[in-house]
Amino acid sequence: MVTLETPRLILRRWREEDVAPMAAVNADPEVMRWIRDGSVRDEQQTRGGIQAWESEWESQGFGLFAVEIRSTGELAGFTGLSVPTFLPEVLPAVEVGWRLGRSHWGQGLATEAAAAAVRFGFEERGLVRIVSIAQVGNDASERIMTKLGMHPVRETVTPTSGRRVRVFELSSDQYVATAR
Repeated sequence: MVTLETPRLILRRWREEDVAPMAAVNADPEVMRWIRDGSVRDEQQTRGGIQAWESEWESQGFGLFAVEIRSTGELAGFTGLSVPTFLPEVLPAVEVGWRLGRSHWGQGLATEAAAAAVRFGFEERGLVRIVSIAQVGNDASERIMTKLGMHPVRETVTPTSGRRVRVFELSSDQYVATAR
């Protein structure tokens, strides 16, 4: 099982005890504002999501990590890699994404976690390109993408929600050039 550590975080696979705190994150309308159509998710939907994320680990060799605060053991949310099937026009692709509870915003934790996931994707899984997708107006996520070294490559509309999104990307060559 893959576990990554950063100065403040542990990125690990999911446990049963993660369902309730992740459901609390997913139930916050402000957290979910920029996710798909903006709908919140309940505990049953969260459990289904975690099961799908774990299945992706088994089928793809990567997935979404539970993000744990090292100093407290608290679940902050998730970060990691997934296939963005909701936006077929960018496929084949692997996306880095994140979702943290509001109490963890504004501390650089999403950037720290996502950078570890990007490093894992390029260095451990040999990916040649990683994308990240944010709804237009989600400036906080776009700032994280820029900090990761990503650059915008297109703006489009998601077929499922009809919302406008920007696609950012980073190639392995760009990653190697900036990781020195």
